[in-house]
Amino acid sequence: MRYVSLIFALLFGMTSYSQVTQEIFESFKLQERRDVHYFFPENMDETKKYPLIIVLDGEYLFEQVVATSKFYSRFHGMPQSIVVGVNQSENDLRYEDCAFDPESGLPSEKGKRFFEFIGMELIPYLDLNYSTAPFKMIVGYDITANFMNYWLFKDNSIFDGYVSISPILAPEMESRVPMRLATFENQIFYQLIVEGEDNKEKQTIMALDKGIKGVKKESLHYFFDEYTNADHISVATYGIGKALDNIFGMFKPISPKEYKTQILTSEEPVYNYLENKYQGIVDMFGFSKPVELNDIMAIYAASRKKEDFESLKPLADLCKKEYPETMLGFYFEGEYYEQLGEPKKALSTFEKAFQMKEIDFLTKEMALEKMDALKADFGF
Repeated sequence: MRYVSLIFALLFGMTSYSQVTQEIFESFKLQERRDVHYFFPENMDETKKYPLIIVLDGEYLFEQVVATSKFYSRFHGMPQSIVVGVNQSENDLRYEDCAFDPESGLPSEKGKRFFEFIGMELIPYLDLNYSTAPFKMIVGYDITANFMNYWLFKDNSIFDGYVSISPILAPEMESRVPMRLATFENQIFYQLIVEGEDNKEKQTIMALDKGIKGVKKESLHYFFDEYTNADHISVATYGIGKALDNIFGMFKPISPKEYKTQILTSEEPVYNYLENKYQGIVDMFGFSKPVELNDIMAIYAASRKKEDFESLKPLADLCKKEYPETMLGFYFEGEYYEQLGEPKKALSTFEKAFQMKEIDFLTKEMALEKMDALKADFGF
């Protein structure tokens, strides 16, 4: 088969519930069959887009990435993602897949074919058959961490995020990677993870770190984490959670620290922060995220604390769209009219809020108190 051979059970069952499945991918580029693991989130929705995470060294790293992504997407704001692990340990395939010329540092002939297998077969298949987002990430460890850098050598990298765990770098890679990262105008996330113990690779990795830190570009989001208690083996388990936390940090709900240090200190209208946060997600990752109730409440609290009552109107409009059956939108709009000095509009709006469902701290009693106060003050 030219493209892919997958068991129909995968195609039939994976859209209704989450599962991990190992199947055979028949590669035309490699002229061989490869074991591939697939994780699809629970209750996938065809109207939503899911980031794609490609994991090299699938036997060792796939389950760790899946477990961490599931945990983070449930509790920590990361979007649900499709995770695909490519097995490479049997018969030392990883050394064939990722081999490079010792002089030039470029991929061997088998490496070139493996490169095309990932970029021209596996990813197009997933894009064609599943609701993948534009944002794609790749994870690799030692020699596979080096190999993933070759996608940076393309004018348009198919990956937006790179997680490099203790890479064994090809010649000149410590200078080539920073040079290539400096050329991209699109948003690139690059996470470098290294163990604390000294070894023959450590000096080169630190040179790579220094080179990337020297790239001054707003489109580059670089993270470096050194785990002093880890060795070359254990470091593979240390940094995956931190890497996902760094790369998908924008998805996390507004934290108390963020509220105090960024929202309250900003001179811009409070609502602009929320608008920029969620538009930034669209710009960087290619899909939108429903607005968290936590974030709405943070903006509401900041609007009141800073007496930025103009922000209440767009916030109210947003709540009517995101939480249409609740009191949020009309209650915030009522407060906006109240502060604007339009008591009749405020009263009628609070009356509408009173008819809606309670949510979070907002209760019908609070709306009734607002209505009674307006009637008492203005004699309605």
